[in-house]
Amino acid sequence: MTIKHYFILLITALSFTACGSYSFTGAKVNSNTKTFQVNYFQNNAALIEPGLDLDFTNALTDLLINQTSLDNVKSNGDLVYEGEIVEYRISPTTATADDTAAQNRLTISVNVRFYNKQDEEAEFEKRFSFFYDYDGTSQLIGTIKTTAIEEIFDQITQDIFNASLAQW
Repeated sequence: MTIKHYFILLITALSFTACGSYSFTGAKVNSNTKTFQVNYFQNNAALIEPGLDLDFTNALTDLLINQTSLDNVKSNGDLVYEGEIVEYRISPTTATADDTAAQNRLTISVNVRFYNKQDEEAEFEKRFSFFYDYDGTSQLIGTIKTTAIEEIFDQITQDIFNASLAQW
């Protein structure tokens, strides 16, 4: 091998080493943190949507599995997420000339308590909320409801991830 080949090999090795602790998701996880736990998020909203509690718990668990290399455990996790769904509300956002809703909004809010065994200063209790607007002539059923809930959960779970692991 020539000196040029050694130089290229050295630069390549240093490049891979330098990127070793980088995360494309922006997660900042202590090297001693190995596990996470998502406790069941009970639905305490005034308006109860059946299955919403389990769907949210699964959505948050799936996001953490997909965006971290941490192991999901049922108890004694290094990171613990728990809380409750505190709001599921449908409200009109705009009206027509004849006082009917031109657009409706579904709002879901979740209260989250986050515990971190490796960094107690990172712990928090915080409310996360997001909404989905849909046509006032439509009912919140079928694909409209499925799409609304998925979009809201995508945003809320990402916000929880950012607050707990990306510190955004």
